[in-house]
Amino acid sequence: MSNEKAKRVKIKGQDFDEERALYHAMHVDVQKCNFAGPEDGESALKEARDIKVKDCTFSLRYPLWHVVDFSVNDVTMEETCRAPIWYAHHGKLKDCTIRGVKAVRECEDIQLKDCMIDSVEFGWKCDGISLKDVTISSEYIFFDSRNVSFSDVTMSGKYSFQYVDGLDIRNSNLDTKDAFWHSKNVTVKDSVIKGEYLAWFSENLTLINCKIIGTQPFCYCKNLKLINCKLEGCDLAFEYSEVEADIKGRIDSVKNPKSGTITCDEVGEVIMGNAVMECTGKVVIR
Repeated sequence: MSNEKAKRVKIKGQDFDEERALYHAMHVDVQKCNFAGPEDGESALKEARDIKVKDCTFSLRYPLWHVVDFSVNDVTMEETCRAPIWYAHHGKLKDCTIRGVKAVRECEDIQLKDCMIDSVEFGWKCDGISLKDVTISSEYIFFDSRNVSFSDVTMSGKYSFQYVDGLDIRNSNLDTKDAFWHSKNVTVKDSVIKGEYLAWFSENLTLINCKIIGTQPFCYCKNLKLINCKLEGCDLAFEYSEVEADIKGRIDSVKNPKSGTITCDEVGEVIMGNAVMECTGKVVIR
């Protein structure tokens, strides 16, 4: 193969609606194009390599599958653009709006910045995904993924980060429900987490300078750490958990912590007894 740098091809201002319209495109810049039309073709850029997509609109299904080395800027993926990015590697998305369901799955090394995302089942079974300055709504987000990072993210969802392994969240606001179930190796810092039944069955979860809101958090946890955190509306907390917690302010109630020490300024009730295992955890009032 020649060592000469590959010449880039520019495709601009065109409409594509046929099946696999730009299949296996290589070293291509796609600008101001519209992927929509009566032929309703799928997989427009499947198996593409080294592509740059800018200022385009996607309305057809599965456009970026098996794509490697790509950037996507100022792009809109409409609701009809289902499952737009699967099995992709080494990509950057910036200033994009993504509305198609199941937007990112089984991908590796994907960066999203300054994006707006509304996508059910976003980010499943991925490795190495980062979100920065992103607003995202997803009922199930990052199921069974690894090495995920959030920074300055506003998120709404329900069943978030289940079975995730390796997650770092900074300066974010999460409005969720059963987040972090069965998760491993998670750190959350300087963030607000609102939900119910947070982090049950988690392992190696650390929260630093966080505000946690919602009923029955942190049950059946292993190696749970809360450092300089606040709890609001948190009752029946820490049941059967191995926990070291330093809580600023009040905890509504603590129930049967398995081990460790929970330090706080005030607790409404400590419930010990009728446990199914030995529970030696302590609550210390500062």
